[in-house]
Amino acid sequence: MSWPSRGRFIRLQASGGGAVFCGDNPSPEKISSPFFKSDYMSSYLIRPATQRDAKAVSDIQARSRLAAYQGLVPDEHINAVSTIERQAFWRDAIEYSEPQVVVALDGDKLIGFVGFDRSRDKGTKPTVGEIWDIYVLPDYWGKGVGLALWDAAREGLQEEGCTQVTIWVPMANERAVRFHELAGFKREMSSLKTVPMGGVKVEEVRLKRALV
Repeated sequence: MSWPSRGRFIRLQASGGGAVFCGDNPSPEKISSPFFKSDYMSSYLIRPATQRDAKAVSDIQARSRLAAYQGLVPDEHINAVSTIERQAFWRDAIEYSEPQVVVALDGDKLIGFVGFDRSRDKGTKPTVGEIWDIYVLPDYWGKGVGLALWDAAREGLQEEGCTQVTIWVPMANERAVRFHELAGFKREMSSLKTVPMGGVKVEEVRLKRALV
């Protein structure tokens, strides 16, 4: 999967209850909800990840997971994968575009990323995409970064001919479930499954929405 030719570099102006995109033919999806409201005013740059971003991407994943699951899962199980292994995974992902990785920056600071590609679920059609991962630094939660990354992934999947998109989310991560439901995803309760997180088990649910 390749990054779409349209909107390769997108600059987001976040304010109030919506998100305004400025760039090469963007396709914004505004969401009017108190969940997305913020008094924060800033400009985010959305671009494809490079090899030099792998360490920061790995760090964002670890820090975001720790903040999201603290108190729900013992700390030692949240980031059970070693830092070296995690960084190696993202270096390979960025190099081979499996998944495609897009990052968000506030000035020169990398503050979030999304990984997306075709669905990894067995038996799914090639027109079904998947958000593999989407993480934002905790200090930037509720400030429009996740929405900007989701919009970039949506556009990338549409460029590849995907008509639907899914994401697996741990049920305990209520913030993530709420974010995706407000973005139009619906829970597929029949998909509930138990997966390991370190040495403990957590329940995951698949959410899906149309891209057309």
